[in-house]
Amino acid sequence: MLKVITVCGNGIGSSNLLAMKVNQIAKANGIEVDARPSDFNAAMGEAADLFVTVDEFANQFPEGKKVAVVRSYVNKKQITEDVLPVLQEIVEEKE
Repeated sequence: MLKVITVCGNGIGSSNLLAMKVNQIAKANGIEVDARPSDFNAAMGEAADLFVTVDEFANQFPEGKKVAVVRSYVNKKQITEDVLPVLQEIVEEKE
């Protein structure tokens, strides 16, 4: 199972919506994930297979952390386009 952290400024609203969408997308595509929301500061101390966030936060992650940049916290089609290829890549790397 892949550990995914969704990140927004406060870790309350947007990251929760994003975590729900990522879980739905992964399940629909046969990928086992545990997507959980977080604020940026807490996420920096987390170990995860993937961090999912918008561009303004993605640029602040240090090298070595796998980050998928989404264009929207709520648009499922755009989230799928932005996140699914990265999830599939991680699954292939782990096999």
